[in-house]
Amino acid sequence: MDSNSPADAPVVRAPLHAPVAHLVRGGVIEGVHYGSVVVLGADGEAVFRLGDTEAAFYPRSALKPVQAVAMARAGLPLDGDLLSLAAASHSGEERHLAAVRRILDLAGLGEEDLRNVPDMPFDPAVRDAWVRAGREPSRLAQNCSGKHAAMLSTARLNGWSLADYLDPAHPLQRAIAETVEDLTGQRVARVTVDGCGAPLFAVSLHGLARAAARIVTAAPGTPEARVADALREHPELVSGAGRDVAALMRAVPGLLAKDGFEGVEVAALPDGRAIAVKIADGASRARIPVAAAALARAGVDPALLTEFAGETLLGGGEPVGCIRPVHALRPDPPTACA
Repeated sequence: MDSNSPADAPVVRAPLHAPVAHLVRGGVIEGVHYGSVVVLGADGEAVFRLGDTEAAFYPRSALKPVQAVAMARAGLPLDGDLLSLAAASHSGEERHLAAVRRILDLAGLGEEDLRNVPDMPFDPAVRDAWVRAGREPSRLAQNCSGKHAAMLSTARLNGWSLADYLDPAHPLQRAIAETVEDLTGQRVARVTVDGCGAPLFAVSLHGLARAAARIVTAAPGTPEARVADALREHPELVSGAGRDVAALMRAVPGLLAKDGFEGVEVAALPDGRAIAVKIADGASRARIPVAAAALARAGVDPALLTEFAGETLLGGGEPVGCIRPVHALRPDPPTACA
């Protein structure tokens, strides 16, 4: 096999997850979140593993930076705020909708060309305001509309058909699959349909971390570097106001981070250190403290991560516990549980 060829696809199996976080109330472990964690050093080698980092899984929206790189490689001319929307799971704020409209306008397209699923805005407050105003679900408001607008723009630029741009056999999706395999370093194990309707590719957690590391360490001006710069410069466009992934990128200098449904988080530092997390039950309340603990394992100053230590559990309105990464992951937790 050519040294640049992807390795074999990860095995499709029931993942061998391990405990990654404890729900502690009154000094008693009340619940356990299982999952898997991998930490890569700057040399690309795994320096910490917990759970099953090699089984096939679906990264969900944590794969969007890779998909954006594929589109940039295919000629997508966007940069900055608009390129960040190509990798966004946005909250549906007006600034997000306006940016998606700009992507469509630049390609001579409209909202009617989108093929993602109509939905209400992702952010609860934005959604409530939307409902009070009597607005209906729309393709533009759905959190993946930026990715879909960028897909349409890439297809139009290359003279590819538009109506079937979500077909896995479409040239666009084949190009994305090739980039997924290139950056993760492994063959895609399975292809299914994501919640928004786009093809979704199964890789390993290790492969996802490797892809993030390759994106942040790419040479300036490359498609990978353009995507990394766009996301780091516009974290609130990639997510939204008050979202933890944006706060994490703001807190840690140079960090690229992306979340995904079902408890997925990937992040990488400029020197190539990277982490990837999968929470088995999909719980976001465990995702961010486990990701923060993994970043501390990667060498990030724990002082930068204190706000991501995990939510405090209340009893009668008073703190009585917390969500705490397991000792194997974070032997020196920044907070003590009651």
